[in-house]
Amino acid sequence: MFIISLTYIKPLEEVDTLLEDHVDYLKEQYSLGNFLASGRKVPRTGGIILARGASREEIETIIALDPFYRHHVAEYEITEFSPTMTTNELVFLRE
Repeated sequence: MFIISLTYIKPLEEVDTLLEDHVDYLKEQYSLGNFLASGRKVPRTGGIILARGASREEIETIIALDPFYRHHVAEYEITEFSPTMTTNELVFLRE
């Protein structure tokens, strides 16, 4: 399991020009089963994605497809973790 933290490095006006493509990218990753949850940081300085993948390298390959990454409007921090406790609704995430 991975937490991907995006931090915008360009003005929001530039980020917003890529937002529709970024949302399409997110939808594709959800349909492939790679992403479990995502959303904006508050205040809007970036976003968070909860992802699953076989390895950090796989997650890096998936991130490389993001228009925000390809157009250098965000930096990415990847944190891998092993969920051992969850609510009953999220038991499928436990390893």
